[in-house]
Amino acid sequence: MLKQRISGETKEYFDPVRKKWVPATPEEEVRQQFIQFLLTAKQIPLSHISVEREICVNGLSRRYDLVVFNEQGAPWMVVECKAPHIVLTQEVMEQAGRYNKTLRAPIIGITNGRENKFFQIDFDTEAITML
Repeated sequence: MLKQRISGETKEYFDPVRKKWVPATPEEEVRQQFIQFLLTAKQIPLSHISVEREICVNGLSRRYDLVVFNEQGAPWMVVECKAPHIVLTQEVMEQAGRYNKTLRAPIIGITNGRENKFFQIDFDTEAITML
């Protein structure tokens, strides 16, 4: 269950990672639901999750949606979150892949809250396996 409130006329969710209230857009709801899944079902420590941080991709400033780090502090999984009405196309997957060229996480995924697509990447062989 997401922690939510109404602030003025705006519905907001509390983001436990960023430790602040954020506007309740459809994409944000998907992101917050996925964070709750990571925390509760997968028992990922809050300290291992990063949300909407800026990175440099091909010389351009970009913001990833969500990164999960391993025990050593290296990126383990990159997740691109989309609103439920957005179809998870090859273009969406390529967006996550572009971020991962910088981050080099072995797992990348995309979700719209209804559908999830996750892949494991072997950087030595460049093999990609659907999970």
